Amino acid sequence: MQKLILPAFAAATLALASCGGGAPKEEKKDSIAIGSENKTATAPQANVLTTEETAAGWKLLFNGSNLDGWRIYQNKPSNTWGVVDGTLHCTGSTTDKSDMRGDLLSNDEYENFELETDWKLAPQGNSGILYLVTEEFKAPYMSGPEYQLIDDENFPEKLEDWQKSGANYAMNPPSKLAAKPIGEWNHTRIVVNKGHVEHWLNGEKVVDTQMWTPEWEKAKKTGKWKDYKGYGSAKKGHICVQDHGSEIWFRNMKIKSL
Repeated sequence: MQKLILPAFAAATLALASCGGGAPKEEKKDSIAIGSENKTATAPQANVLTTEETAAGWKLLFNGSNLDGWRIYQNKPSNTWGVVDGTLHCTGSTTDKSDMRGDLLSNDEYENFELETDWKLAPQGNSGILYLVTEEFKAPYMSGPEYQLIDDENFPEKLEDWQKSGANYAMNPPSKLAAKPIGEWNHTRIVVNKGHVEHWLNGEKVVDTQMWTPEWEKAKKTGKWKDYKGYGSAKKGHICVQDHGSEIWFRNMKIKSL
């Protein structure tokens, strides 16, 4: 199959990589087959909105073919994000901690919205979906709250409750563990509406919280974010998917403004 090379920007080339982490080993690392999700005859097509969704105001964040609408945070060079078999894919490595790793940022900003996506992780993986991200700091997590994505069962370090899948990272632990076994697809829904935040995982609401209240301010000032004054302060910002050195796949990523 022919490799799809993405156009460079800000001196960066977003390279293509393999689909693994629970996928069959025979898939070639350098190949791309857009839309070849091995669907059954009745399975819905990935990365396509229904007529009803379009009428309701949904828009695709990822089109399944290329990285249109995305760029690396602060336009830094990166070679870890690409498109593989209709999925948005980040390469994984236990040794590559170079400056060529980078978080992927939506071009557009969102204030009040509902976001949905499917995702799956490689074993021992760690990633996240951040929102209300601004680019005034060194890293996205310094401004944007994070919906945590992690291998709850096999991560090589001890996890606090606020680090587990579905958590509002370092602020609100998930009310239950709802992630599917590693290698299977999960479905995430994030709702942000005038500071009211909901995290859903596989149909379960796992976080329900309100930003910018006295309780929220106390949790920020006494926890991990006490030295990050910009954390959670923006009322509008970018969507960001995290490159944490782990292999991860996304599909069916869509968003609707509220």
